[in-house]
Amino acid sequence: MGDAFIRHIALLGFEKRFLPSQHYVYMFLVKWQDLSEKVVYRRFTEIYEFHKALKEMFPIEAGEINPENRIIPHLPAPRWFDGQRAAESRQGTLTEYCSALMGLPAKISRCPHLLDFFKVRPDDLKLPADSQAKKPETYLMPKDGKSNAADITGPIILQTYRAIADYEKSSGSEMALAAGDVVDVVEKSESGWWFCQMKTKRGWVPASFLEPLDSPDEAEEPEPNYAGEPYVTIKAYSAVEEDEMSLLEGETIEVIHKLLDGWWVVRKDDVTGYFPSMYLQKSGQDLTQAQRQIKSRGAPPRRSSIRNAHSIHQRSRKRLSQDTYRRNSVRYLRQRRGPAQLGPQSPPSPLQEEPGAKPQPAVPPRPSADVILHRCSESTKRKLASAVGGQGAAS
Repeated sequence: MGDAFIRHIALLGFEKRFLPSQHYVYMFLVKWQDLSEKVVYRRFTEIYEFHKALKEMFPIEAGEINPENRIIPHLPAPRWFDGQRAAESRQGTLTEYCSALMGLPAKISRCPHLLDFFKVRPDDLKLPADSQAKKPETYLMPKDGKSNAADITGPIILQTYRAIADYEKSSGSEMALAAGDVVDVVEKSESGWWFCQMKTKRGWVPASFLEPLDSPDEAEEPEPNYAGEPYVTIKAYSAVEEDEMSLLEGETIEVIHKLLDGWWVVRKDDVTGYFPSMYLQKSGQDLTQAQRQIKSRGAPPRRSSIRNAHSIHQRSRKRLSQDTYRRNSVRYLRQRRGPAQLGPQSPPSPLQEEPGAKPQPAVPPRPSADVILHRCSESTKRKLASAVGGQGAAS
């Protein structure tokens, strides 16, 4: 493997801390060439000192000799007093600054000064000491990357979850868990991998191994959307359990239920089943980042596959069965097709029948009155005629 270098730097947000005194730190997700992902925390004063040293190392690229030759991005100096508003407004600048750094020539973007600054430090692994009165407040950037301060979430007191079973990590970016461990969730990814922190440790954990302390977690999941969202498979998967679906790479399917553990319910024609969300992507999106994520961790385990899982809640987690998904999906497809396509007298399709229902015998069409009279004997016809005449006279 070649020399280490950074592939991408993403600003996640900032954190307000109160010990030893109130200050702000920015959270960066640093993605390295070996597909590892590390979260580091830096004060803005540290970032500015790094910036000044970088300009001194590359005076030509910093425009010190000729301003027209400058390619190192600008960064404003720290203010005399940095409050929360300044920390919010600075996020857009830092996002653009990191993006510009990664676009510089390799002699700058891969220089030891830059690599050392974004390496994990002991302070990054050691969580800030919490007092009972003041806990660090985390402010996260919006998912779309926009830097509008009005869109920034916060303050966020990170959600606390409990491990329902032991988990052994399989890569350096993950975090091992023991049953009963309590963690704070920093980021919930749709892939089913959540970035968590616990005491002096941080790393990615399968969401299937976690449950909230207050109640079962099905309340956090969205309702099924039987209209479906179109997705394309970017990796083939062969079903392991009966309720899963086998698909090849490049198939188009519809997602009808996005579950937190990263195993979504998808529909192919009239068939539904679980499929790992990591292997799905909307049409037209870049596949590079998704494929790197697959190589880094792969699909998380399903909760149904966890042995010795033990919940602390008396009320068990409720999940829809595949029969329910199929029945509701077929009902929706029938409504979407509409009665016009079926015709006024066309027989019901087998898909419209409820699962498990017994087939009903076909009912022959009712004959007309002329046909009935034609089939009757002469004596019967005379009786019918006299009865009709009698009714007419009585009326």
